Amino acid sequence: MSLPRYIEIHNEILARITAGEWQKNQRLPAERDLAESFNVSRMTLRQAIQTLVDEGILERKVGSGTYVAEKKISERVLGVTSFTDLMAKSGRVAQTVTVSYKITMASASEVEHLQLDPGDEVLVMERLRLGDDTPILLEQTTLPVKLVNNFTRSDLTESLYATLIQAGIQPGHADQTVTASLATERLADFLQIKRGDPILSVRQVSYDQNDVPFEYVRSYYVGERFEFKLSR
Repeated sequence: MSLPRYIEIHNEILARITAGEWQKNQRLPAERDLAESFNVSRMTLRQAIQTLVDEGILERKVGSGTYVAEKKISERVLGVTSFTDLMAKSGRVAQTVTVSYKITMASASEVEHLQLDPGDEVLVMERLRLGDDTPILLEQTTLPVKLVNNFTRSDLTESLYATLIQAGIQPGHADQTVTASLATERLADFLQIKRGDPILSVRQVSYDQNDVPFEYVRSYYVGERFEFKLSR
């Protein structure tokens, strides 16, 4: 299975940044020029750029362009809690709507975060999570295919953690990076908010009881409907 073109571009841009060709806070060439250099449509180029923005590697500045992001301060979160359990504790009924579900080859970032080998396949599913019919977040979860190939789609999309626990995979700690950002038009449509409204963008790598990463998640929370509490 070959990599989708936007992931190939994602990997090449990431490699250039890692090699120092583009430094932090440096502006990337215009989208038109990048699309021409990669010989792809601007839509494909934008998909690659947006993935890197979601991962915190690039950042967009309105009216200025796309820049290599400066490394932000991150906070280590010790526990991993399922969304279903979180909603239950707050007295709400959790609901999940599956937006997309596909198996593809892992990108360079997914290989790094999940400690995979290049060429390994991953399951990528995008889910809208609701509490009492109100959208709380949109999340994209990436899992190694070798970890979940014995489960059905409904097993994984309806209650992922419950399924993993039944299979003997006990969630342990997680590394999370939380940043403030503004809702894109697509996020606004899913989350029933306005474009430009504040959201919390969260990137998370979750580890099992043996300290092995089992999921890489990118989530987008409605700022006024969710808060994080950290204990020291």
